[in-house]
Amino acid sequence: MKNIAFAAKSPLSIAVIGAGKIGSTFAYQLARAGHDVTVIARADSLRLQQLHRDQAVILKTGERAEVRVADKLDEEAAYNLVVVTTPAHQVDAVLPALQRSKAQWVQLMFLTFEPERLRDAIGSQRCSFGMPSVMAMMDSEGRIKPTIVGSLKTKHGDQRWAELFSSAGIPSAFEPEMALWLRCETPFTAAIQSIAVAGQRRGGGATWAEAKAVARGLHGGFAIVKGLGYHLYPSTKSTMYSVPNFLIAFLLWVLSRIPAMRENLGTGLNECRALIDAMVAATAKANPPLPAAANALLAIKPTEESGTSTRSNERA
Repeated sequence: MKNIAFAAKSPLSIAVIGAGKIGSTFAYQLARAGHDVTVIARADSLRLQQLHRDQAVILKTGERAEVRVADKLDEEAAYNLVVVTTPAHQVDAVLPALQRSKAQWVQLMFLTFEPERLRDAIGSQRCSFGMPSVMAMMDSEGRIKPTIVGSLKTKHGDQRWAELFSSAGIPSAFEPEMALWLRCETPFTAAIQSIAVAGQRRGGGATWAEAKAVARGLHGGFAIVKGLGYHLYPSTKSTMYSVPNFLIAFLLWVLSRIPAMRENLGTGLNECRALIDAMVAATAKANPPLPAAANALLAIKPTEESGTSTRSNERA
């Protein structure tokens, strides 16, 4: 990989799979930094139509960054980098193309509880992980309004891509324990999404009973991580695991009453369900088995209709 140059030296050929708010923000910043960016959106989607119309990612302010547009990854193209921003539960659909692709490197930019499976499928010699720390809104015309806060750094498991993204105006940091970080972040994100979904459903915040259930689910998720033989990382996760559940419940109850939090995370119902399923499935490998932890997670799994699970609603 020494042959890959960074933005300050020469432009790269980059494909971004996933044209939602995060993928569009990455594509915009990387294209504006001078890279040759191809944005890949789902076939027959409204987003693909918008990108074909504009041949660019456009901000709500009217600023634009020209990009190439495609509905699938060109497996013969020797991209320097493919950035995947689809949620983990959707990545299996593109995994075969990533495996066959002649791309030099694949950077998976989403939360997953099973990073090793994905890394081994693509090849550890050309695969790394990251986690976005940017927020964005997208209007009905596909214009985006990104929010990039310098103190919130996007994480990368490879120093080269941390430097590349930073040079493109996306503050980034190298995380040497990226796989472990993702695994330990999964229970926390699932809990936050679950309480946001509950709060969004009620329109003004989750109930105290729902907050207590989600706190138990969070503790169960951390217990599964430990039961699989991993330590909680970083230290903030270990601290959260040791804090009394009623304090975590109070924090979740308060967070569910913040409109911006509900709006940004309350749409992650399907991702939340998938993350919980992945953690519960992993209990089969835990020693000793952790049925109580799995049940605590299943109790906060949002229903497909929206809201928390049936058992959680009964306690409410």
